[in-house]
Parts: sequence; structure tokens; C-alpha cells
Amino acid sequence: MLVLITYDVNTENKEGKTRLRKVARICVNYGQRVQNSVFECMLDPVQLFSVKEALLKVIDKKKDSLRFYNLGNSYRNRIEHYGAKDTYLPDDVIIF
Repeated sequence: MLVLITYDVNTENKEGKTRLRKVARICVNYGQRVQNSVFECMLDPVQLFSVKEALLKVIDKKKDSLRFYNLGNSYRNRIEHYGAKDTYLPDDVIIF
């Protein structure tokens, strides 16, 4: 299923900047960055549970925000892209 993960980490201090790097590193392990704090991730239920657990251990719930949007398996008709950066389908093969 396609899950959109978004976050907003308060970076007013050194600890916040460290949390931001950790959150981004976790998200990179699960999906493709499509904007600065937005990742599209193809996850099964176990992976979704794992990424949530990992991210919730890192963020400060009083200062940071974390959102998960479950677009499911019928996501193709729910995504529109305009503007800069080439688009891709999340289940396509990505070569670095």
C-alpha cells in the first residue's frame, strides 16, 4: 500500500536539528522523498508498523508533527503532479 509520510520537526535548537536528520534518515530507508519533508512509501502492514515505531521514538511530540496518509493499493488515481521534478510511480524500479 502507498503511504505518504510527512513531518515538521522544530529545528530551533541543536536537538531539533538532530531529530530532523534522524527522521529523514528513517524515511529514506522506507520510501522516496518527493518534497523536503514528504515521502511516498510502498509498505506492507509490518513495514508501516516498523516505520511508525521508529519515527515515534525520535520525534518530540510536544514540538514536532508527524502524519501518515494511507493511500492504499488504489493510489494511482489519487496522485496528480504538476511542476518541477519528474514524477514516477511509487512501485516503479528506481535506479540511483
